[in-house]
Amino acid sequence: MAVIVTFDLPGAGQELYDEVIARVTGGKGFARFADVGDPGLLFHAAGPVDGGFRVTEVWESEEALAAHAKTFGPILADLGHADARPTIIPAHNVVVR
Repeated sequence: MAVIVTFDLPGAGQELYDEVIARVTGGKGFARFADVGDPGLLFHAAGPVDGGFRVTEVWESEEALAAHAKTFGPILADLGHADARPTIIPAHNVVVR
């Protein structure tokens, strides 16, 4: 079952997001899903919110998300956000173009 994942990072900005993306993609940037390297990502959006930065993703399954977390988690911890915990909910419906 697909899951919707939301990371709210209080006090963070685009600089943190860009650094995480650079590390996850080996410096290639993130313009297409293949850049991330972990299969299962269906949707990704990120942007500023009051007091921080938000990333919302849809993954094919919790297992696919867990595999990605093995790469993403240590990077976020290294950048001082080890305590960041996403909100994860089951997706009732996912429509992509």
